[in-house]
Amino acid sequence: MTRRARLVCVVAILLTGALGLISSTQTWFHVTLATGGDVLAVPGAEAIPVLAPLCLAVLALGAALTIVNLVLRYILGALTVLCGAVLLWLIVPVAADAPVSAVARTVTTATGIAGVESVSEMIAAVGETPWPWATAVCAAVLLLAGILVLATAHRWRRAGRRFAADAPHTAAASDGPLDAVESWDDLSRGDDPTG
Repeated sequence: MTRRARLVCVVAILLTGALGLISSTQTWFHVTLATGGDVLAVPGAEAIPVLAPLCLAVLALGAALTIVNLVLRYILGALTVLCGAVLLWLIVPVAADAPVSAVARTVTTATGIAGVESVSEMIAAVGETPWPWATAVCAAVLLLAGILVLATAHRWRRAGRRFAADAPHTAAASDGPLDAVESWDDLSRGDDPTG
């Protein structure tokens, strides 16, 4: 059960981070301009500029959880909860209301007109794709995964021993010459078998 909880947490965090990163490149809104009827595609990274950096941070958190000790698991679990909560707080209002501020950057780039009021006068209609809500679901799963990390981290098998510089040597010292396997084992522990 402990191994399964750890696997579920890490996989959920990595998947939600990857899906959020993919979502940042996908079209969230279609904006129809009042003049000319041009339709502009607004990707997630334009609607929420911090979406891609936060998702990259989530991927790093998920990868780090596989090798850290107990204290760092709790810290990374808390950071995962924070990332999930922040993403939900940013995404849900955008998905629910499709505010002008979410599409303003794209409209300004296409027309050269800035300012929320001026941009809103340029917009005839805003159509929403499923991506904002799919990303909100990912953020909710991320939040739950972070809570699961905090609830189960103390039962996870100890990880990262091979990365510790002061890890105890498990192999008995040999009186005779080392063979190739023993030399590789020494190298894995950080010892130089030739010295």
